[in-house]
Amino acid sequence: MSHIDLESAPADRPPSLLRSVGLGYFLIAFFARVPFAMMVVGVLTIVATARGSISAAGMSSAAVGVGTACFGALLGAAADRFGQRPVLIVVATANALLMVAFAAVVYSDAPDLAMYAVAFTVGATAPQVAPMSRARLVGMIDRITRPERRPRIVSSTMAYESAADETVFVLGPFVVGILAAGLAPWAPLVGAAVLTMAFVVAFALHPTARRARNTGHDSQLASPIRELFRARVLVIVIGIFGVGLFFGNTLTSLTSFMADRGAAESAGVMYGVMGIGSAIFALGVSILPARFTPRARWVVFAAVMLLGSTLVATADSIVTMVVALGLVGIGIGPTIVTQYSFGAAASPVGRSTTVMTMLGSGVIVGQSFGSALTGQIAETLGTPAALLLPALAAAVVLGSGIVNARLYRPVLR
Repeated sequence: MSHIDLESAPADRPPSLLRSVGLGYFLIAFFARVPFAMMVVGVLTIVATARGSISAAGMSSAAVGVGTACFGALLGAAADRFGQRPVLIVVATANALLMVAFAAVVYSDAPDLAMYAVAFTVGATAPQVAPMSRARLVGMIDRITRPERRPRIVSSTMAYESAADETVFVLGPFVVGILAAGLAPWAPLVGAAVLTMAFVVAFALHPTARRARNTGHDSQLASPIRELFRARVLVIVIGIFGVGLFFGNTLTSLTSFMADRGAAESAGVMYGVMGIGSAIFALGVSILPARFTPRARWVVFAAVMLLGSTLVATADSIVTMVVALGLVGIGIGPTIVTQYSFGAAASPVGRSTTVMTMLGSGVIVGQSFGSALTGQIAETLGTPAALLLPALAAAVVLGSGIVNARLYRPVLR
């Protein structure tokens, strides 16, 4: 396990980190995440529109998630071994071409099975920008800061990264909706391909990629693969899978909720209520008192998620739903920050990018599975049944937080 002690008090990220990586890095890393956030929703949108089948759309988005689950962590391991730059350039090029190919297959006479196969490859080649950015920044913090300051800086950096993710996961579906409605159903995937070639490649070529290559990639220094399957790592992966599941369940059930009221196109705006609050409270983690430990934070804020999800399940008006989503936002942002901070602490030596990629893959896999499952339930059992699923996902997050607290009790005070 790494040396990071999560129980130290958080603080704002110092200027030295900004000077070390440059403001341009944060802008590039932010926009390079957008295609990843557009991918699942873009696939869902084009299939549902072009082939007129919600079931096929759900299966396609699930295939994207399966592809990410199978290869996301392997891409992280390759980056730990060979460096982020060559891995990102290869997968960015492949992913951009495959998104365009998927759009072509959807509009062709190819059978659904072929469409699912291409969707799988889209997920398999998805550039893991967010986890690789976290790994770069944690490595930079290790080099430029004194040991006693590292825990607080890592906590603040994870808060920023999580807020960026929250913003992107709200922005992504919104951009998909605008492009699909304003141009054509294929436009979101083509747009994502263009953004991938522009910003993911720029992220790969940024000087911080070379520095990441020089940190912990040497296979002779890296911990054995089996260290990735320790309970302390797996419980974090399960917890963040629950967050992704929650995203998928919430967006899809909210779409059904608004469709029942004749305003399905407004679901993204409603979803943004949760995302904006989540981003704000994620940044607020840096000012929480030291006595409010990360073990407790995960449990408490996951409980807030569960409470808000209960209100979502019982909402009978748009006003009630807005209040419920606002409450959920209070809980979900700090929960994600805490999970990634534990991920940084639990990363075996030389495997930080792999662990961060496992966590990033957990989000997209959970979102894909949640969207597909909730869509099927909404179509067969109705909106009230679909609105129950976010609470189940929140229960997964809370349960894993409780297990995590017990696992870390002997180590973290």
